[in-house]
Amino acid sequence: MAPMLRLAPDAPPPAADGRRRRSQDSRARIVTALLELVAEGSVSPGAEAVAARAGVGLRTVFRHFSDMDGLYREMAAHVEQAFLQGLSQPLAATDWRERVLEMLHRRITVYEKIAPFRRAGDAHRHRSAFITGNQARFAAVTREMLDRHLPAEARRDPQLIEALDLLLSFEAWNRLRQEQRLSTRRAAELLEALVRRQLG
Repeated sequence: MAPMLRLAPDAPPPAADGRRRRSQDSRARIVTALLELVAEGSVSPGAEAVAARAGVGLRTVFRHFSDMDGLYREMAAHVEQAFLQGLSQPLAATDWRERVLEMLHRRITVYEKIAPFRRAGDAHRHRSAFITGNQARFAAVTREMLDRHLPAEARRDPQLIEALDLLLSFEAWNRLRQEQRLSTRRAAELLEALVRRQLG
C-alpha cells in the first residue's frame, strides 16, 4: 500500500492559507482606501467612508485596526517612505550654500506629495500620542539633514541655523500654500529668496 501523503507539520492547511491571503488583501485595500480618501482632500475620513471605499464591512476595518489611530500609523509609514525616497539621493552641489538651496527645492517637491497626509495627521495630532511623536521625529530628521550639510562656521551661528530650519520646514511651506494661498511657483520663489537672504 502506498504511504499516505502528509503535509509538513508547519505547513498551514489550504483553507487557513486562503483565509490569510484574504485577510492580507482586505488589510491592503483598507489602507489604500484611507490613502486615497486623504489624497483627495478628506482630512479626517471616518471608518465608514474607509470601509465603503475599500469594499469591506465596517467590522472588517475594526478587525484589522482596533481604532483609527492604527490606520493613521499606516499613513505615517507611507509618508515616511515618500519623504525618504525623495531626499535619499546625494546632493549635486559642491558649495554649501547651493546645497542648502538644492535641499530646499527637493523638499518642496516632497512636501507637495505628502501635504494631504501631513494635514490629516495635524487634524488628529491633539488626540494621538503616536502622531505627535512621529511629527517630532520628522522635524528632528529634517533638522539633522540640514545640519549635515552646514560647515562648522555656519553651525556656530544659532540664528542662521534656526532660520534655515524654519524656512526649509513643512510648516513654512504649508503656511504659504494653505493660509497665504500662494501657487507652488510663487511659494518656491519666496522661500528661495528668503533662504538666499539668510545665506548672504
